[in-house]
Amino acid sequence: MKIITSVTAFNDAVGMRLSATYSEIDDQTGRIISDNQRFDRVITDIDAKAAATALLAYAGNSIPSE
Repeated sequence: MKIITSVTAFNDAVGMRLSATYSEIDDQTGRIISDNQRFDRVITDIDAKAAATALLAYAGNSIPSE
């Protein structure tokens, strides 16, 4: 099985980008097959882009004030 271990969404020159890392685990033994694998995608799905935008706005609004 593959398990997402981190996700980042950010804007760059080509649009909104999703960067994620994952680990692959053997379902039977629990042994780690591969760890800290990474992939990047430009978000083209309108609903996914709206969700990422909402999450970034929430994070921005959650920054502690001094």
